[in-house]
Amino acid sequence: MDIGRFVNDTKVERDDLEERLNFLSGFVAAFRYQMHPDILLKPSNDGPPIPAHKALLAVRSEVLKNMFESESRFKAPATEIETVWEMKHDELETLLEFLYNGVVSEDKMKRHVYALSLAADKYYIPYLRKICERHLDLYLCLTNALDILEIAEVCSYPKLKDKALAFIVENSSHFVHATGFYDWALKNPHLHVLITMAMVPKTKTKTFPF
Repeated sequence: MDIGRFVNDTKVERDDLEERLNFLSGFVAAFRYQMHPDILLKPSNDGPPIPAHKALLAVRSEVLKNMFESESRFKAPATEIETVWEMKHDELETLLEFLYNGVVSEDKMKRHVYALSLAADKYYIPYLRKICERHLDLYLCLTNALDILEIAEVCSYPKLKDKALAFIVENSSHFVHATGFYDWALKNPHLHVLITMAMVPKTKTKTFPF
């Protein structure tokens, strides 16, 4: 094996990848500097609308693509298009940053992972779903297990749901006495039942002679 040639080929591939990433980063600049936007996305908390590009959103989400193609209001001039999203301003901005560059900073992921999970599920963004599920799985702990179980149920993360449920059952003495558990149980009665059933030890079925 020619080590020198291997090292050189590896360097060429690395440089090519870096050049490709720099080329694709033009999408980020288009978002950051609001280059020719054609849609305004209004957050739910009355924050300022965020300019974006329908073409890119359509490429990232089949749901958004269908929405843009089927609803006549999206045929209007760019300055007149405004759609209200169920996300707060910071959450929506983080989602758009991801759609433009495929990356979410660790800090923003920690702050907005639940909102991003819901958006990824609603607008069918598989890559974002995968990233959110991985983050939730990695940071599962006593302080967030109930919330993770809830979001795993809503967003259909079966493996994460099973893991969170097992974690809660294993630490049941903490959760049944935790502040806020009663309110959480009222909000999620089906999950409360699931936890209760998982906590009840399985008993052997008795047989009776005839």
